[in-house]
Amino acid sequence: MIELRNVSKWYGPVQVLDDCSASINKGEVVVVCGPSGSGKSTLIKAINALEPFQKGEITVDGIRLHDPRTDLPKLRSRVGMVFQHFELFPHLSVMQNLTIAQIKVLGRNPDDAKKRGLAMLDRVGLVAHKDKYPGQLSGGQQQRVAIARALSMDPIVMLFDEPTSALDPEMVGEVLDVMVGLAHEGMTMMCVTHEMGFARKVSHRVIFMDVGGKILEDCPKDDFFNNLDARQPRTKDFLNKILSH
Repeated sequence: MIELRNVSKWYGPVQVLDDCSASINKGEVVVVCGPSGSGKSTLIKAINALEPFQKGEITVDGIRLHDPRTDLPKLRSRVGMVFQHFELFPHLSVMQNLTIAQIKVLGRNPDDAKKRGLAMLDRVGLVAHKDKYPGQLSGGQQQRVAIARALSMDPIVMLFDEPTSALDPEMVGEVLDVMVGLAHEGMTMMCVTHEMGFARKVSHRVIFMDVGGKILEDCPKDDFFNNLDARQPRTKDFLNKILSH
């Protein structure tokens, strides 16, 4: 579903992705973790063509992002993206947030868009809030609306960029529950997160990145957490720090 080959990116003289390669198969859940500044968010945004990259190749469901002829907006309409800070339209109701892109980007008629939006709101347990505005919802509810909005577009893959890091601890669970449900339904997912419990419970694979944008590990979840002797020293150090609490 997603193929990264030797992807590198610079901001001026600073390299933020360094020769990154990985493959994500249909139905796989891959967690991307690592310290701040290791390029995790940049990597996931590059897959959605929200961040340009200078070197290498990215292919999503056969669509080549590095090909200048590729219709990037069309690709983005098929890739669900959930951001750290929800990015809902504050002046639109929940229902309008869910239908606007369906109508404008996919060309759906308003009734079908509303039907799909309601089904996805139900999926995240928020139908009762359909007429509210984002500012009237808690952070956890806003993030669940953002997930429902992405799902309304019938995505072939879902990308999550630290979807719980801006939430109060009590709200993290309600968002992760929705993501766990999606994973069990077979949605292809790539998730940048610090939630190691989620990674252990749901992911098939873990990609570990270090400062400078290098992928140091790409291995099955059980190997990552349970076979520390096979991990690189930097990974061991990271895991020892976060798993000891």
